[in-house]
Amino acid sequence: MGQIRRALISVSDKAGLVEFVRELHQLGVEIISTGGTARTVKEAGVPVMEIGEFTGFPEMMDGRVKTLHPKVHGGLLFIRGNAEHEAAAAKHNIQPIDLVVVNLYPFEKTVAKPNVSLHDAIENIDIGGPSMLRSAAKNHASVTVVVDPADYAPVVAEMKANGGATLPATRARLAVKVFATTSRYDGAIAAFLGKGDGLPETLTLSLPKVQALRYGENPHQKAALYGDFGKYFQQLHGKELSYNNILDLTAAAELVTEFEDPTVAIIKHTNPCGIGSAATLRQAWGLAYETDKQAPFGGIIAVNRPLDAAIAEAIAEIFSEVIIAPEFLPEAVAILQKKKNLRLIRQIAPPVAGLALRSVTGGVLAQERDSRLVSAADLKVVTKRQPTQAERHALLFAWRVVKHVKSNAIVFATADGSAARTLGIGAGQMSRVDSSKIAVWKAGEAGLSLAGGVVASDAFFPFPDGVLAAADAGATAVIQPGGSVRDAEVIAAADARNLAMVFTGIRHFRH
Repeated sequence: MGQIRRALISVSDKAGLVEFVRELHQLGVEIISTGGTARTVKEAGVPVMEIGEFTGFPEMMDGRVKTLHPKVHGGLLFIRGNAEHEAAAAKHNIQPIDLVVVNLYPFEKTVAKPNVSLHDAIENIDIGGPSMLRSAAKNHASVTVVVDPADYAPVVAEMKANGGATLPATRARLAVKVFATTSRYDGAIAAFLGKGDGLPETLTLSLPKVQALRYGENPHQKAALYGDFGKYFQQLHGKELSYNNILDLTAAAELVTEFEDPTVAIIKHTNPCGIGSAATLRQAWGLAYETDKQAPFGGIIAVNRPLDAAIAEAIAEIFSEVIIAPEFLPEAVAILQKKKNLRLIRQIAPPVAGLALRSVTGGVLAQERDSRLVSAADLKVVTKRQPTQAERHALLFAWRVVKHVKSNAIVFATADGSAARTLGIGAGQMSRVDSSKIAVWKAGEAGLSLAGGVVASDAFFPFPDGVLAAADAGATAVIQPGGSVRDAEVIAAADARNLAMVFTGIRHFRH
């Protein structure tokens, strides 16, 4: 059992294929293949039998029918050592296929393209591939099945070590990977076809385990990371990421990518505690850090420019858990690597705009991600006084920050030329006035004046008291969604204090 003498190979992703088939050929394995895969194998100088020659039945219908044949599935499914199965195979001239190597048409990549047509999506639904994979995986007691190019080298190494055979534990592990892959593939198809103009009728999740984590939010909770985290983040240095690190660095990365100017974001427990934008990251760091010099201890720092030595030296003066940047310059790495526990994370790609999921008792909540941005053209001035240019800059800056603060959320900010910064942040309170009081208190603790600053609220002010509290603290302009039944009272209160106030028409609750 497990001896590999004949392999059927049909892959969409040809990465590593040539090296793999050469190794198989040297091990005496007969290669059967289809279409473009067969051409690649031939061009590599490896003998290959076309699938039509093997089955005695030609490929047809633009390749839709080629491997759906009893000689293929019989060769995969018959139970070796079962007299009845062996007799049927012999009677119908069905030869055993011991290794199946298949990766599927790129359906998910296809439908991720903007304005993909239904025709293109349909044509990228693989039929023969999943069928062969499932047949082989069902009979993994005898058949080795490979769906991931990352498994090519381990399979070859095991064959060399075991006289051309794979071990039962390996075949079982590979079979599990197959069923997880085909489940996810079918789920992606169902989600696309069932989505229409809304959310999918059926939500199927099939995510590979990336790594087991030491524990979850607390040491008594087991935890693991699933999905394709590695497509977005690469760890360059430091000890293993924790569950809380991953939550926080994701929040930090989502926040900092909102900004075009060089920006530094400091995050603690997924809430921003200081944000600064300036001409350089070093200058932005000073603005962000001055907002709150206590909370950043053990926090997460994210930047949207390559991290250089100047900011690295400044960051190195405090204890941080994680630093995230699109790149780390060599001189910065040399400085930060002296801290062995500090994790350096390269952000490979910006966050995707897919569904945001939250588990609830008995199910999962799904929603579109809050990716809505507001520009200067979207602002509706509702007060007698128009905001100044500096106030508009600060208002838009504060609005991008408040979107990432837990509700109820209040952010005081200011802008000076091209630079902008937070002055005080109040997060997660049951009352919006309480969040405002916390933001004012934090600014006072940091020795920052709110006079001439602006205030952002993630949701409308239901009463004038919130706006009056901001004015009492020194704010001169307000940005909020609007939409309260008491908007007229709130606007009147702003006018009475000569505040400029703009409505966005967009709410940014964050629970």
